Amino acid sequence: MNKVRGLFCNHARKSRTSLIAAAFLAGTSLSVNASPSGKDMSIWFDVGGPVGGPYATVVQNGAVQAAGDLGVDLRVVYSDWQPQKMVENFKQALAAKPTGIVVMGHPGDSAYQPLIDEAYSKGIKVTAVDTALPQTMAGKQADGFGYVGVSNADRGIHLANQTLREGQFKAGDRALVWGIKDIAERSDSTRGLISTLEEAGLNVDFIQISPEVDKDPSLGTSALSAYLARTPDVKLIMVDHGALTSQMGNFLRNAGVRPNELFVAGFSLSPATADAIKTGYVQLAADSQPYLMGYLSVVQVVLSTRYGFSGLDINTGAGFVNASNIDFIAPLAAKGIR
Repeated sequence: MNKVRGLFCNHARKSRTSLIAAAFLAGTSLSVNASPSGKDMSIWFDVGGPVGGPYATVVQNGAVQAAGDLGVDLRVVYSDWQPQKMVENFKQALAAKPTGIVVMGHPGDSAYQPLIDEAYSKGIKVTAVDTALPQTMAGKQADGFGYVGVSNADRGIHLANQTLREGQFKAGDRALVWGIKDIAERSDSTRGLISTLEEAGLNVDFIQISPEVDKDPSLGTSALSAYLARTPDVKLIMVDHGALTSQMGNFLRNAGVRPNELFVAGFSLSPATADAIKTGYVQLAADSQPYLMGYLSVVQVVLSTRYGFSGLDINTGAGFVNASNIDFIAPLAAKGIR
């Protein structure tokens, strides 16, 4: 775990712009001489992935910026995308008695609810990013529990529908969904991809992302190469994992696949994903803007603590990046903002 401070600036569009802008202005300064509203506050933030992981890094960058803007003491922890490790990190955070804790929702309501109840009994604010905790939200929103991210089910459906529009696939075409089916709300995205493709008449194969590949996506090359060798008629690959999406250019080159030979769609941006889009190895990426997840969740904790605001349910959007707009987005991805 690392103690970190702000590094980057962000001028990205926020959901519910007027509400967030008003809250942010109230939180940062009420007069010229006001102290930062997060002064004397500490927040533990679980960014989900491994140290240096592309998606987790963007979430962290947003959190770091908000902490710097608001004067918060931010402590970042990493979970290698393993739900049990997220739960263990939460227990460690409770013992440290911070002002607030930000979690990835992957373990689900049943795993988190007793711990979140304990946190609130001790006066610790909690909020979630990336994967929602709907039962916890229903019970704790008035006390400041919020969610910053997108609906996992919706993001899978939206990406699949956009892929069908851009790829012009027909019934009977073969598709691969490389995703996760066994992690609570997190798996809704994979299920949304599969159901949407099947409703369009495609023949859908599925590969489960193993815990080892979830932690270190570079290990996924053998799984994909083996699949491509035995399934030469596949036309579409959908990857429900940001870090795996960033590896697709390397994977496909190693498998002897030529640029634009397959239609590849995935989630999240990174410099590697931007390069894969430019070179024709990834055709479409859905961007849920994880920088905003990091930034706005820190703002949520500070405002709930300082002013008693209830939890905000903030949809960070579901934009798409392809060859038509990658030249604008790529420099932002290189800075860890998009």
